[in-house]
Amino acid sequence: MALVAVAALRIGMYHWRQGAALIGGALLVASVLRAALSDEQAGLLCIRGRSVDILSYAGLGILILFVALTITGGPLG
Repeated sequence: MALVAVAALRIGMYHWRQGAALIGGALLVASVLRAALSDEQAGLLCIRGRSVDILSYAGLGILILFVALTITGGPLG
């Protein structure tokens, strides 16, 4: 949640590509944590089964990173 809060701050400062990249990174971190932690330790990261959660978090994280890093112009480009 701290990564998403920093991302929201960056988006609010009109650095939306950096904020989007941080959100994608946060989803990848969530994917790794879901894979590493047990169901009891993962808490709210548990939505469905372990494999569905990992694939969902990782897939969406990679997609957001791809979009954020490939759009031309803006503060990163």
